[in-house]
Amino acid sequence: MPTLDQLRVFLTVVEVGSFAGAARQLGRATSVISYTIANLEAQLGVSLFDRESTRKPQLTEAGRTVLAEARTVSNSVDGLRAKVRGLLQGLEAELHVVLDVLLPASRVVDALKAFREQFPTVSLHLHIEALGAVTQRVLDGSATVGVCGPIEVAADEIERIRIGSVQMLPVAAPDHPLAKAKRNRPGAGREHVQLVLTDRSQLTQGKDFAVLGSRTWRLADLGSKHMLLREGIGWGNMPIEMIREDLESGRLVHLDMPDYKGGIYTFDAIYRADTPPGPAASWLISRFKGQASE
Repeated sequence: MPTLDQLRVFLTVVEVGSFAGAARQLGRATSVISYTIANLEAQLGVSLFDRESTRKPQLTEAGRTVLAEARTVSNSVDGLRAKVRGLLQGLEAELHVVLDVLLPASRVVDALKAFREQFPTVSLHLHIEALGAVTQRVLDGSATVGVCGPIEVAADEIERIRIGSVQMLPVAAPDHPLAKAKRNRPGAGREHVQLVLTDRSQLTQGKDFAVLGSRTWRLADLGSKHMLLREGIGWGNMPIEMIREDLESGRLVHLDMPDYKGGIYTFDAIYRADTPPGPAASWLISRFKGQASE
């Protein structure tokens, strides 16, 4: 079997373009480089370089195939070393994160792109939940860090860090009666179906949040709620970032309702008090917190 050292020599020869250059870069004699490559070729049973038709060693077809595999092996070994270094420094090998579905996509993308650059060796497991289901995942240990809304449960077990908010607006399609009315009288919302995001956990069972209508459709998915709102099937509250283009294009209308003007939905980064976040999790929380102060 080829050794890692043989593959390293092979990759260096390809990188610098000559046996002599590889010898200088690796601090070895040129004869040692040639001997190492010859042994590698003998072990694999193929010629990796064409040494006869050109002055500089050129990869053969077999050499180009081996090159791709050698790079894969080398990158895997480098990744293994980086993971081990991280573990020795207390860095998490993997991180389970659960985010509130109302957290703006722009914030999620910003944080996770930066996280990938900062911690390339940490495997990330991302879950998207609504309402109490975010806290539930942190409580049961299936997520280390969560970003949840203003759901006050298990205060003694959960640590919270405020990381900003999003504005919620009552909206409907332009052909909905509440939109056609322009200015609605108090209680008008109760006469029409309100689309409500439901909680899949038991933490807030039986509790309603910003529910005015006596006729409700319960949805477990924010995307489905958005779709039904645009099709005129009921009215409901939505985060402004998600519907900004709909408001500008007229596909949705901000409802004038005297008994509900919308509101601010706050976000907290949370984790179990008995399981403080490691370096990667702490960095992610700081990134979300920094977004709120920009």
